[in-house]
Amino acid sequence: MAAKRVLSDIKHDLDGMIGSKIRLKANRGRRKVDEREGILERTYPSIFIVRLEENDLPSRCVSFSYADILTETVELELCEETVEVTG
Repeated sequence: MAAKRVLSDIKHDLDGMIGSKIRLKANRGRRKVDEREGILERTYPSIFIVRLEENDLPSRCVSFSYADILTETVELELCEETVEVTG
């Protein structure tokens, strides 16, 4: 039951980040690590969706489970948005 509680806490934390720009680091095995930026689109009971931002390609969505965060297969970091002020 404790694992269910931890997973629901992760989901609750991600619910507050919907629409935010995030940096995603996914361990794909055999020393392959994907680092991308995207927007946290939606959260569902078992998965969450990230829309990746790629410069010259159409955007695409990827999904991960909350267990991926728990096992540190996926790491998320909130990106700092900077606003330029011109005067």
